[in-house]
Amino acid sequence: MVPEGGATGRGGSSVCSGNAQHQGGVSLTTMTDTAPTDTAEEIMIVTDAARTTVLDIRSNEDDAELLGLRVEVTGANGADYTYDLSLEPVAEAADDDFVHTNDGLSVIIPANSVDAMRGATLGLPSVAGQGGLVIRNPNRPNPLGDLGQLELVGDAANKVRTLLTERINPALAAHGGYAELVGVEGEKAFVTMGGGCQGCSMSAATLQEGIQRAILEAVPEITEVVDTTDHGQGENPYYT
Repeated sequence: MVPEGGATGRGGSSVCSGNAQHQGGVSLTTMTDTAPTDTAEEIMIVTDAARTTVLDIRSNEDDAELLGLRVEVTGANGADYTYDLSLEPVAEAADDDFVHTNDGLSVIIPANSVDAMRGATLGLPSVAGQGGLVIRNPNRPNPLGDLGQLELVGDAANKVRTLLTERINPALAAHGGYAELVGVEGEKAFVTMGGGCQGCSMSAATLQEGIQRAILEAVPEITEVVDTTDHGQGENPYYT
């Protein structure tokens, strides 16, 4: 379930209907007698309509009132996260899972998904008649993945070049692309993209969520990264 999509789960009962990308399900196992502590913080907002939909699906399960909706980030697809949704016994949630109950529905979010899910909303598709559930998430994964730590020395331009050479371009190479520093003016770094990144529909997300984030975090002297690539012509007409 990603923007305007849905979700697939790990087991039997479907949580979403329609063409959702990740439909939740679960094979129920032995339940314990005690449930984890309910947290006061609501990591993901559930709209009334989505709650009604989930509760309606849950009503078809055995021991329905013991089941909660587990939402887990499973990876990334471009600029969006991918998710797994499933109905699972609340009592079987791990000690470090975040569990929040509201209006009869407990939402379980694993600890390793909390940061990525914080502020997200579970709702219904905006297109009338489209089935399933939709997660609208303001957070975005870094398309470059974990770049690790790198010691950078010299002026801002040298630091950016080193970062591009040692960390960013090896990650982009997996997609047949690369990025080069055109120049630095004040606090702006001008970058051009080539190879598989040039003209790619995901290039904007790669720049904003990947390259720009990496440069701004690693080189504090830079406050803005400008893409100078002409993605239609393969030239750089915007940098003078």
